[in-house]
Amino acid sequence: MFTHIMVGANDPQESIKFYDAALGALGIKGHHMGDRAFYSHNGGNFGVGAPRDGQSATFGNGGTIGFKAETKEQVEAFHAAGCANGGTCDGKPGKRDGAPGDNYGAYLRDPVGNKICAFWTEK
Repeated sequence: MFTHIMVGANDPQESIKFYDAALGALGIKGHHMGDRAFYSHNGGNFGVGAPRDGQSATFGNGGTIGFKAETKEQVEAFHAAGCANGGTCDGKPGKRDGAPGDNYGAYLRDPVGNKICAFWTEK
């Protein structure tokens, strides 16, 4: 359905450091291109960089970008890496009772305030 998802960054290197750490914990490597980075995994593409219009980056209120984790431990590593690299906790790792199935997830805010999460579902 999507070709990619892109979020803006006011300090691209700070945001790239955050995403390298948080997504790296999920086994997703970034491809750096100056003030932008792109992360590709299993057909999905995610990017971060300075807005092309030169204006300040802002976050979307009510939006969340979710990343798939392969294990519960990856969810925990994602959260710890993000918090240690300029992000803030927006939901500690744990079971999500409101989600369908047996979901374990964690939420972060990146340096700009974009909300991201990682989820693992026990099969």
